[in-house]
Amino acid sequence: MTSPKVQGTQLELFAQDFFASLPTPAVAPAPPAPLFKAPPRVQPNPPVIVPPAQVPEAPPRRMIALGSQSVEYVLQRSARRSIGFTIDDTGLRVTAPKRLALADVDNAIRAKQRWILTKLRERGERKAKRDEQPITWVDGAKLPYLGGEITLRLETAARSHCWFDKTLNELNVGVPPGLQEWQLVERVRRWFELQAKTLFKERLDFYAPQLGVQYNQFTLTSAGTRWGSCTVERNIRLNWRLIHYPLSLVDYVVAHELAHIREMNHSPRFWAAVAEVYPDYDGAKAALKKRSAELPVVFP
Repeated sequence: MTSPKVQGTQLELFAQDFFASLPTPAVAPAPPAPLFKAPPRVQPNPPVIVPPAQVPEAPPRRMIALGSQSVEYVLQRSARRSIGFTIDDTGLRVTAPKRLALADVDNAIRAKQRWILTKLRERGERKAKRDEQPITWVDGAKLPYLGGEITLRLETAARSHCWFDKTLNELNVGVPPGLQEWQLVERVRRWFELQAKTLFKERLDFYAPQLGVQYNQFTLTSAGTRWGSCTVERNIRLNWRLIHYPLSLVDYVVAHELAHIREMNHSPRFWAAVAEVYPDYDGAKAALKKRSAELPVVFP
């Protein structure tokens, strides 16, 4: 028996029908697109090694025998042609020309030894007196204010308050139960700072038009060695502790800093500008230096 012969076209159609009858396989759904794309990975840069900042060396300290005493001093070289002597709370500082021999520096100190020893002794006595705790924070204590004294009055109160009686020249502070001394001191300090801010602003606004200048902004500072400063941006800073000193000395510092808006130096032109509104600036400088050496430290 022979098999029926299948044509090629019939075979192709048969195959199509067969595969069409097969169930369609399920296709896995595509994963949802992420809401946020992860940032591309960036190869980190190697760390940069920054050399430590070089701290300028302190001026050398030297010792010299003056009579029966040994005196330590700081030697600072400069471009000046003469030798200068400065005495402050840290001791003696000598400023000498760069090329001057050490032997010549010592000889100049010995030539001034009487003046130097006297000033060192006086400075030490004033510093010791100033460093004593002058204020006992009790009712009736005296506080320096604008060159004079005001009386501290403490009174029991439910809440802390602070107000000044101009007639009696008394600063009245309410002391609630449990108030500690450091809190009392801080309360009084804030009062002094507020008076300084108000007064200094008034004096700046008084002298600025007379000098023909405008300052940008004014802030208080508590710097230990500077009474004021002025930047090239015309920003003025004044030490709030000036409120302890007479108004005349406050005015000198105010005029000094405002004059820097015209001259950012201490040239003759600068001092001429100061003299326009404060002629006796030399007397004020001396008085401020003297008072600052004598006035006890009220607030640490």
